[in-house]
Amino acid sequence: MNIKELHTQEKPVSAISLFKSELGNATAIKILKGEKLKEHITKTPALLICMEGEVIFENEKGIKETLMPGDYVNIEPLVKHWVEGTVESQLILFK
Repeated sequence: MNIKELHTQEKPVSAISLFKSELGNATAIKILKGEKLKEHITKTPALLICMEGEVIFENEKGIKETLMPGDYVNIEPLVKHWVEGTVESQLILFK
């Protein structure tokens, strides 16, 4: 299945679980152009990979990264962060 086919609704931001185990999980995230995944904190380390599009990842420590297809960012636990779509984008989050 193509990652685009997972998100059928045109919500500004949507997330669908791709894989879950006792050790972790993978989530497909879609962010529409100009929309934002609001500020939040994760309790565990995470890896965010841009599959398609372009997003800007920022955190409260002042890190600001533009992610394009194939780019990724390690997300620190207990650090507030957010993601904004500059174009319609597909991401995968591993925790």
